[in-house]
Amino acid sequence: QVSKLADVMVRHGVKKGDRVVIYMPMIPQTVYCMLACARVGAIHSLIFGGFASKELSVRIDHAKPKLIVTASFGVEPKRKVEYISLLEGALARVQSKPDKVLIYKRPNLGPVPLTPGRDLDWEEELAKAQPYKCVSVPSDHPLYILYTSGTTGLPKGVVRPTGGYAVMLNWTMTAVYGLKPGEVWWAASDLGWVVGHSYICYGPLLHGNTTVLYEGKPVGTPDAGAYFRVLAEHEVAAFFTSPTAIRAIRQQDPEAALGKQYSLKRFRTLFVAGEHCDVDTLEWSKRVFKVPVLDHWWQTESGSAITASCIGLGNSTTPPPGQAGKPVPGYNVMILDENKEPVKSKTLGNIVVKLPLPPGAFSGLWENQETFQKLYFKKFPGYYDTMDAGYMDEDGYLYVLSRADDVINVAGHRISAGAIEECVLFHHAVADCAVVGQEDALKGHVPFALCVLREGIKKDEKKILGEIVERVRTNIGPVAAFQKGIFVKQLPKTRSGKIPRSALSALVSGKPYKITPTIEDAGVFKHIEEVLKK
Repeated sequence: QVSKLADVMVRHGVKKGDRVVIYMPMIPQTVYCMLACARVGAIHSLIFGGFASKELSVRIDHAKPKLIVTASFGVEPKRKVEYISLLEGALARVQSKPDKVLIYKRPNLGPVPLTPGRDLDWEEELAKAQPYKCVSVPSDHPLYILYTSGTTGLPKGVVRPTGGYAVMLNWTMTAVYGLKPGEVWWAASDLGWVVGHSYICYGPLLHGNTTVLYEGKPVGTPDAGAYFRVLAEHEVAAFFTSPTAIRAIRQQDPEAALGKQYSLKRFRTLFVAGEHCDVDTLEWSKRVFKVPVLDHWWQTESGSAITASCIGLGNSTTPPPGQAGKPVPGYNVMILDENKEPVKSKTLGNIVVKLPLPPGAFSGLWENQETFQKLYFKKFPGYYDTMDAGYMDEDGYLYVLSRADDVINVAGHRISAGAIEECVLFHHAVADCAVVGQEDALKGHVPFALCVLREGIKKDEKKILGEIVERVRTNIGPVAAFQKGIFVKQLPKTRSGKIPRSALSALVSGKPYKITPTIEDAGVFKHIEEVLKK
């Protein structure tokens, strides 16, 4: 499939260094496309299927692809995603139109009209194709461009070099994740995110591991037992997911009754990343999955873990709660204050990495080297600025609390939103929560909590809020000035499980706010506005 697809690409004019945009769901054909690009030295830019036309068009215009590959439909719990019409909407807006669009028609999901002269049918093209040999590239040749969120101005396209990435990923499969070739691995993410690139596609395949590709959700496909079923059926040895996914399962099935019917005989480690994992969720996961649960921390830019419990190197599988591991070999992680000075242990500061960055890290931003220099290397010369905030303990464990912009400045005190969320989530009635800064005439900002209650909670909301306020006061101190919160049906999240804090902060402060295109269900903002009015 891969070598014939490579032949199709080359036959339609794709050469080494050309870009190919892939806009497809979680199906094997998407992986074939990525590997076919790598085979001929084309640079793929996989665009997450959750992006609508406008965002898609901005990325197409920036990457200027020779070819776009798409599929007829994606399957969501309650709907079909119409990739073709979303792509048509994007192509109507773009300046640089691709020469060809290759379309994979998914079986049994209805017909798809092709545009003559532009569109190619996947099955027809592959039927005519011959196997195509590998093209050699220099080790720093770009393998892919991955656009990351939070962009203003030019899109932020992270560029990944080929050689160092392959070496790093192959090494991490054993060193970080403790796997032997031949075992089954599952990263429950989307191919469109960095976790999908690194650990659904390239990492496991380079290391000789079977990789699970799951087109579904933790809940609703069909229920909160879905992850357990996949782990059992495929005899998964190690599994990687986000804390948000685990909280979703717990909210719907607090005792994991649906999961208990499955026997997870090969399963030995659960890894979480993508956002801070609160201690309560961590402890619940250990109890339910009956394996070590290890938080680790990385970014799109790094491509693999910056800090982790490297179990293949003999690190502890029972690290202290709340940490995200120790620096992975190759990453010299430090905590600096605003004056660029190292801070004492257990002091909140800016997390930075001393240069040089190790193999596998990004080599630049596509067609945007000026932003690359300014954004990552200017504030702390000689360091890579992760733009995250946290602290290290005496043993060298890193505690990542929040993006630097999630630090709430309360009357001049820097308070971590993540630390307050952690307190709130300890309350037995709360399933999920977001803490954001609300503007305050006296203190500049005060923390404001948006909480989602567990199913079937009968207790008075005022009473619950009172107990939460008391807990934050005891744990973080009166300095946090935490008194306000509301209860909502759900929180807005991006499709990778992150909370859009700046938008929520503006919303609770009565300011205009912007809903980013990655938000799963934008209607939640309206619901929160209504609760605030009451």
